[in-house]
Amino acid sequence: MPKQNADTTARSTTVSLGRGLELRSPVLLASGTVSYGEELSRLTDLSRIGGIVTKAISPEPRTGNPPQRIAETPCGMVNAIGLANVGLERFVSEKMPFLRTLDTAVIVNIAGKSIEDYATVITTLEQQEGIDGYEINLSCPNVKGECMIMGVSRDATSDIISKLRPLTDRHLMVKLTPNVTSISSIALAAEEAGADSVSLINTVVGMAVDYRTRKPLLTNVTGGLSGPAIKPIALAKVWEVYNAVRIPVVGMGGIAGFEDAMEFLLTGSRAIQIGTMNFIYPDIGRTIADRLEEHFSSPGIPSLENYTGSLITA
Repeated sequence: MPKQNADTTARSTTVSLGRGLELRSPVLLASGTVSYGEELSRLTDLSRIGGIVTKAISPEPRTGNPPQRIAETPCGMVNAIGLANVGLERFVSEKMPFLRTLDTAVIVNIAGKSIEDYATVITTLEQQEGIDGYEINLSCPNVKGECMIMGVSRDATSDIISKLRPLTDRHLMVKLTPNVTSISSIALAAEEAGADSVSLINTVVGMAVDYRTRKPLLTNVTGGLSGPAIKPIALAKVWEVYNAVRIPVVGMGGIAGFEDAMEFLLTGSRAIQIGTMNFIYPDIGRTIADRLEEHFSSPGIPSLENYTGSLITA
């Protein structure tokens, strides 16, 4: 049972994403930027936000790509971390005890090389308490030949979600890549196969180079661009998908403050995820959550539900 059901009804920013996933705030912290929550909990009050999405978990530990794997770019950064993580066994034994203590939703991001990898992680985690849902990562742009392959194909997306759906009654969120011809068709495939929500966008393929050395700044050459630079792309994709599916859309991509969060809600995001800015302002999630609560509690302001997706285009 989700940890937050007892106190969400009194708040103006309560959000339901379906299948029992109730959030006290639409603000989530994105996978890959909060590790497994413990370090960040020393810098901010995680109980004030809707939840966290853990670093991706795969069946076996991963060291990721070799350094250099992060580089700063104008209004953002490129990364090629390569889904480095502690692996399923250590996640259960070392990370879950802390995650169970959090008074906020815990969504576990899952990645793999095959459908069997995703199924292995879910099957094992189904035996663990303290998890409110799973984010199925089909969109990492800096791990060659793995999850990204599934996320760019409608048929592959449908195949994996239809096989994972029977394995759990917990919320299934599918993380989508913008690096496709039609993101709405992928979202529809996920919905039809049983996804409860979709989250978007993951990073945009990009690169950074040093003209002096004539070398790329990342050992992987290309990586995923994130931060404020991608916000216009993210807003367009969120709007596209919101108008294509019936399940909730969780928007992300360049959110750096209250106004950005409002823009994502306006274009159809039922909830949002904050990523890169966590590295700069570890307390940003709480700050935005508090501003949203203050705003939607004000007299005469449309409710969060009525405001979501209310963009005027004509």
